[in-house]
Amino acid sequence: MASSSVVPSGYVNGGGVDPDWLNKGDNAWQLTAATLVGIQCVPGLVILYGSIVKKKWAVNSAFMALYAYAASLLCWVTWAYKMSFGEKLLPLWGKAGTTLSYKYLQAQANLPSTTQYHHRGDGTLSTSPSPSPSSTAFFDMASLVFFQFQFAAITLILLAGSVLGRMSFRAWMLFVPLWLTLSYTVGAFSVWGGGFLWQWGVIDYSGGYVIHLSSGVAGFTAAYWVGPRLPKDRERFPPNNMLLMLAGAGLLWMGWTGFNGGTSLAANLSASVAVLNTHVCAATSLLTWTTLDVLLFGKPSVIGAVQGMMTGLVVITPAAGVVSGWASIVMGILAGCVPWFTMMIIHKHWSFLQKVDDTLGVFHTHAVAGLLGGICAGLFAEPLLCSYLSLGVPAAKGFFFGSYFQLVKQVAGALFIIVWNVISTSLILFVIGLVLPLRMSDAHLLIGDDAEHGEEAYALWGDGEKYNIAIQQASGSEIDYTHHGAGMINGRGTTVHT
Repeated sequence: MASSSVVPSGYVNGGGVDPDWLNKGDNAWQLTAATLVGIQCVPGLVILYGSIVKKKWAVNSAFMALYAYAASLLCWVTWAYKMSFGEKLLPLWGKAGTTLSYKYLQAQANLPSTTQYHHRGDGTLSTSPSPSPSSTAFFDMASLVFFQFQFAAITLILLAGSVLGRMSFRAWMLFVPLWLTLSYTVGAFSVWGGGFLWQWGVIDYSGGYVIHLSSGVAGFTAAYWVGPRLPKDRERFPPNNMLLMLAGAGLLWMGWTGFNGGTSLAANLSASVAVLNTHVCAATSLLTWTTLDVLLFGKPSVIGAVQGMMTGLVVITPAAGVVSGWASIVMGILAGCVPWFTMMIIHKHWSFLQKVDDTLGVFHTHAVAGLLGGICAGLFAEPLLCSYLSLGVPAAKGFFFGSYFQLVKQVAGALFIIVWNVISTSLILFVIGLVLPLRMSDAHLLIGDDAEHGEEAYALWGDGEKYNIAIQQASGSEIDYTHHGAGMINGRGTTVHT
């Protein structure tokens, strides 16, 4: 006689805060994945930006990332989430609305879709019900809103990398909410939220187009309109702390586990495949970029390794959950080669690219890599893995599996994202320029953080500061001149080099 099974009380959903549809494992993973992406932003990119730039721009660069994260959150929950994932207003835009009602946040999570038209075998058109959810998750809307917010925030922070070292912080304060509202929401709704590109079947698993192609193109456009850094900053812009730069890059890499792993909206097989593919592609790209540096320049570059890591993560993003492991290695090799070639070869021989001062090379590491990843999704997408996802067109598959038209869709989707971001970013900056200067004054550019914020990253002597003996004597410090030339010893026994 079989014994009756007893379900532990912790797994019993009794209503209230534990409704029948709530899967605690999925909810826990979604919140964890969202937090991992948040760690990529704060502190990951805050540390990376604050350390990869010249010392005089450390505070400004880190603060731009921190501000973008905070400002994006309020915009997201107030109106931008529903513009990205709400009811259809236009084929490329959702209706604005708040998500702050507790009834809305405690409802079961779903991504709505609009009417989908597809051809029958006899040449006639059939439609799916409208509106109908394209994807329903076993957790609440609060978790979904929080997860999708992280994507919106990191897009703006990545964009900031193109204008570090000269964009006015006041102009940046206006730019963040305007660009989130008028540019990011369009890409998100069109590709993910049931818009026309989603209906058409464009594959963008975790944001190669919505996040990386958008941030790279918009960043390059912003860099063009804001203008360049001072000539001496463009000529010499060394990282102020290489070890902290690596720490920030490490947080970014590990956080990508949640970036791509959370997109499946469940702790399922697609999440596992996406996570492994992500790390395999990143490692392959890092090694490929470093190898090219050694072969052509004679030295392995740490900054180059970080760029290779980044391009690998970006390239796999639009395809992480729909390609096999061998494809992730191929994509990693391409990620280490193609952006390397555009940055190291084409950039140096194309006067237009040299004219635009893209501080961290976001155009190469995100726009080029995001486009490459989207095309690779159109080449390598596995039919079975695609069937696990809620795509606008059922049974999607890549070029190498017989769908030649999927590659056309990927290219067309990329072109829309590129054109929209160039136009919207240009218009936003034009309007801001009517109110505030986009670029800091030359006086602020010469000094940096102290002029723009009244703060500096390091309390160290050097880098232009003058040691004022009169101030030291007035403060009671005793100065030993016996080692003049080698350094001075103050009252606390600290050597101050002169």
